[in-house]
Amino acid sequence: MNNEMLTLTQEWDKTFPRSDKTDHRKVTFRNRYGITLAADMYIPKNAGGKLPAVAVCGPFGAVKEQCSGLYAQTLAERGFLTVAFDPSFTGESGGQPRYMASPDINTEDFQAAVDFLSVQENVDADRIGICGICGWGGLSINAAALDTRIKATAAVTMYDMARVNANGYFDSENTEEKRYEKKAALNAQRIKDYQSGEYTLGGGVIDPLPEDAPFFVKDYHSYYKTERGYHPRSLNSNGGWNVIGCMSFMNQPINTYSNEIRSAVLIVHGEKAHSCYFSRDAYAAMTKDSKYTGNKELLIIPDAVHTDLYDGGGKDAIPFDKLEAFYREYLK
Repeated sequence: MNNEMLTLTQEWDKTFPRSDKTDHRKVTFRNRYGITLAADMYIPKNAGGKLPAVAVCGPFGAVKEQCSGLYAQTLAERGFLTVAFDPSFTGESGGQPRYMASPDINTEDFQAAVDFLSVQENVDADRIGICGICGWGGLSINAAALDTRIKATAAVTMYDMARVNANGYFDSENTEEKRYEKKAALNAQRIKDYQSGEYTLGGGVIDPLPEDAPFFVKDYHSYYKTERGYHPRSLNSNGGWNVIGCMSFMNQPINTYSNEIRSAVLIVHGEKAHSCYFSRDAYAAMTKDSKYTGNKELLIIPDAVHTDLYDGGGKDAIPFDKLEAFYREYLK
C-alpha cells in the first residue's frame, strides 16, 4: 500500500471557534486507491464505551476547516464521534495531480472513512453514518446506495455534480449540442495541459464580485471570499479546480440506484437556495418505485439560501436538533 506522507497543520486554523465540549485530533486513513486522506476527529469530552460515528465532507471545493468541520464538531458536542475529512486531491489530503475530482474516487473517500471508523476501539461499527454537504450531498447518497454499512445519511444543501456538469445550472445546457461544445473545449484544454506539463486552474469564486453577478454567485462570494468562510487551502476561496478536474462527471451519472437504498436518508435544503431543485428531484428519485420510503425524508428550511446551511448564515439555519434526532434514531 502507498504510505503517503502528509503535512498536517496542528494549530487550530478553522473558520469556526473551537469547542470546549469536544476533544480534537488529526487523523489519516487510506482509500482503496492508495490515497491518504487527512481528517479532523472530534470526540465528545469524557465519552466512554463505543460511540455512534459520523463522517462528514463538503462542500465541493471546500476543506475540512470550513463547514464540514463545523458540522462534525457540533455533532460531537451532541454525543457522536465524528471525522471531517478532505477528499482526495484537495486540502491536506494526498493524491496527485492536485485539484481533480472523480465520481468514483470521491464516493470511495466516504467508504474509506467508514473503513477507518469501523476499526476504531471507541466506535460501534454497526452505528456509522455519513453527512455530505453541497456536492458531497449528492456523493453521500451515491455512497449510501453502494455501502450497506452506512446506517444513516444526511445530504445537506446538495448538488448533483454529474447533473450540473452535464446539464449546466438549472438544466439550461441540457442538449447534445451544448454537451458537445463543453466536451470539445475540455478536450482541447487537455492538449494544452499536456503540452505545458501542468494543469490550468479554472478559478475559484470570482473576486472582485461584478455588480451584475447572479444571486448564487453573490451567495458563494459572501462565504468563500470573506472572513465568514475564507480559508487558504479552500479551492473555492482561491484558484479553484483544474479546468478539466470535473470532466468525468459529465459521462458518469451518480445516484442511479438511489431508490434501492434501504438505510435512512435525510435530505435538507434551503427554500430559497438556487440549488434546491437538486434535493427535491433527488428525493423524488429516491422514493419513486421504492420499497424503502419509510426512513426517507426531505426537509426544506424556510427562507434559507444555499450557504445558510454552510454556517447558519447568521440566523441558525442549520437544523442541528433535527440532525441529532435523525442520527440518534437510526444509529441506535
